[in-house]
Amino acid sequence: QVQLVESGGGLVQAGGSLRLSCAASGRSFSINRMGWFRQAPGKEREFVAGIRWGADSTYYADSVKGRFTISRDNAKNTVYLQMNSLNPEDTAVYYCATGRFFAEHGMDYWGKGTLVTVSS
Repeated sequence: QVQLVESGGGLVQAGGSLRLSCAASGRSFSINRMGWFRQAPGKEREFVAGIRWGADSTYYADSVKGRFTISRDNAKNTVYLQMNSLNPEDTAVYYCATGRFFAEHGMDYWGKGTLVTVSS
């Protein structure tokens, strides 16, 4: 089992920044990729960003490219999502997840999420 706990969400004005954190515990040594997903009110959960161990390859949804950066601190078993130039369309509950591949059905473990609200 892997436990994931997100933190760092909150209320920010449009144009502002936030950094989300996701701390992994349990069988974290089995993790080789982690991703961030988000679910806006009334919408389906969508992939935001992912990182694979080894070469630290990163992947982003088109909607966040150039604004969001995913990174990890292996010593802390923590993955981060730096979010810049936020806009109201980024308002959502953000979840971190780990699993086999970067799609909702490919993730096996999920955190409970952290709410990000961007005001206009």
